[in-house]
Amino acid sequence: MNNNSLSKWEKPILLIYISLYLIISISMVLKQPLGNPPDETNRYRIPLYIYEHHALPNGYDEEIRIPGYGFSYGFQPILPYMMQGGAMIVASVFTNSSTALVYVARFVNCFLGLLMAVFVWKLSKKWFKNATARYLFSFLVMFLPQSIFLHTYVNTESCAMLSSAMILYGITCCLEDDFSYKSSVLLSAGVILCALSYYNAYGYILGAMILFVAWAFRGSRKNNVSFDKAGFLKKGGFICLLVLLGIAWWFIRSAIIYDGDFLGLKARALCGEMYEDRALLSLLVPAFKEQGLSVFDMLFNSDFFIVTITSFICAFGPMTVITSIWVYRFFKAVFFGGILLFAFMPAKVVKAYYEGYTIDRRPVISLFYRLNLIMCAAIPVILSITYSYKTDYQPQGRYIMPALIPLCYFTVAGIKKGVALLTLLLSKAFKKEDDTVFCNRLVTIICSVLTVGIAVCLIISIYVYAFPQWETFEDLLF
Repeated sequence: MNNNSLSKWEKPILLIYISLYLIISISMVLKQPLGNPPDETNRYRIPLYIYEHHALPNGYDEEIRIPGYGFSYGFQPILPYMMQGGAMIVASVFTNSSTALVYVARFVNCFLGLLMAVFVWKLSKKWFKNATARYLFSFLVMFLPQSIFLHTYVNTESCAMLSSAMILYGITCCLEDDFSYKSSVLLSAGVILCALSYYNAYGYILGAMILFVAWAFRGSRKNNVSFDKAGFLKKGGFICLLVLLGIAWWFIRSAIIYDGDFLGLKARALCGEMYEDRALLSLLVPAFKEQGLSVFDMLFNSDFFIVTITSFICAFGPMTVITSIWVYRFFKAVFFGGILLFAFMPAKVVKAYYEGYTIDRRPVISLFYRLNLIMCAAIPVILSITYSYKTDYQPQGRYIMPALIPLCYFTVAGIKKGVALLTLLLSKAFKKEDDTVFCNRLVTIICSVLTVGIAVCLIISIYVYAFPQWETFEDLLF
C-alpha cells in the first residue's frame, strides 16, 4: 500500500491544501449573516439552549421548536450542537457578545472540516498511487463549493461528513491490518460521530458492518471458504463495545423521555402535529404523494434533479446565492465524465496503463469494497427522494452530500481510466509497446489542470459571487 511519508513535492501541496481550506472557510464563517445559511436560525437554537441552561434540551422544549412547523431538531442526535454549546460556554468566560458566540459555534464546524480535510488526504494516499490523482481527489472532495460551505455555519452535516471520511479511512486500515486495535479504535470513533450527528449518513455504518462480516470469511475459492468465528467475535466485540459506550447514552435517553422512541422520529412527528401552525402550513405546496402523484412524476416531471444537482455543486445561503454557469458546467463535466468512464470503460482494456485500488491480501474484497461505496452514495440519494416525495418537497444538494466521497473516488478513478485509454490509443498510433512513463505524465498534467480548476472555481464562487450578496453580519442577528 501507499507510504504515509510525504515527498518533497507533497509538502508544499499539502500546505496549500490546508491553507486554502482555512482561508476560505474562516472568511465564510465571518462574512455570512446569521439566518442566511439554510435553517441556521433554527439549528442555532439548540447550542444556544445548551449555552444558556447548561443542559440538553428535550425535543418538545418551546425554546428550540421551529415556528410554524412545530417540531425541533432536538429529537435527532445533537452531538455537534453539544460541541458548539460547550464551546460557547467556554468562550463566555471571555465574552458575552452574541456575535462572538455565533462565531464560536460556527468555528466548531470549521475545525471539524479541517479534521475532515486531513482524513480525506490520508484516504487519498490509500486509494491512489499517483500523487496528482491524490491531489485531485482531495481538492474535489473538500473544495466543491457546497462541500466547504457545510463547514461554515451551524449544522450537523459537517460532523457527518467528517465521520464518513473517518469511517472509510478506518475500514480501509482495518482491512489492511486485520482489524488491529489501533485501526478499530479509529473506525469506532468514526461510527460514533456518524451515529450522533446525521441519519442520512448512516449508510457508512451499514457499509462498515457489511465489510467487517465479509472480512471474517476466509479463503478465495468457493469450496475453500471458512468463517473466522473467533476473530469475528473478538474484534467485532471490541468495536461494538467502543461504539456502544459512545452512543448508547443518547438512544437510551431518547427511549426514556420519548416513551420508547429511541430514534425520536415518532416523537418529532407528534410534536409537529401538536404545535404546528396549520394556517401557515396550508399555504405550502403539498408533497407529491399527497397530490396523488407517483414518484416518477416527481423525478421526471419536476425540477428535482436539476435543483438537486445544481445545489450539490453550489447554492449558498437559503439556496439563493449561486455562482457562474461555467462553474456548474466545469463540475458537471468532471463528475459525469469521470463516472461514465469508470462505469463503462472495462479495466481490462486499459490494464497496461491503469491500476485501480486493491487490497493486496484478497482482491475480491476490493470489488465488495466498491459495491459498498456505491451503496453509501445511493442511500442518501434514496432518502432525499423519499423525503421530498412523501413529506416535504425539498430537492437540496446538501441532503445527498454524504455521497460526495464515493462520487469523488469513482470520478478520479474514471479520469485515470480515460487517461489510460488515451495513452493506449496513442501508443498504438505511434507503435510504442510500453508508454507507462508517458501515461503517468499525462495523468499528472490532466489532474494538475483539474485541481487548479477546482481551486479557481471555488475562489470565484466565494469571493466574486457570494461575498457581494451577503449583508453585514450584525444586521441579521436575532
